[in-house]
Amino acid sequence: MIFEVFRQEKRKDYHVHVGNVHAPNREMARMYAQVVHARRKPAHSLWVVPKEEIAEVDSDDEGVAMGGLTQKEYRWATNYNTDETFAEEIEASQREQEEAERGREEAAEGNG
Repeated sequence: MIFEVFRQEKRKDYHVHVGNVHAPNREMARMYAQVVHARRKPAHSLWVVPKEEIAEVDSDDEGVAMGGLTQKEYRWATNYNTDETFAEEIEASQREQEEAERGREEAAEGNG
């Protein structure tokens, strides 16, 4: 029977697939995995799983949508208009804000 082995180096690390072991039962598979995958380089944790227990989900499978079904292109900066017109609008907005700030300062000085 083939068992797949996943190794965790430190407590907060992800488990990473490191190979497999051939064993007649689960207990022997755990022992073989410790000898093969944790003897020379100690590990925090090993997962030893029968190969037939592992299921694969492939993004090429029909009807499988990895990453969700909703459109989220608005999150990508490449979808925003950044031509010269856009830069001019930003500069105009900045000037408006500066003028408004000066007006507030002058109004505050006149009241003070």
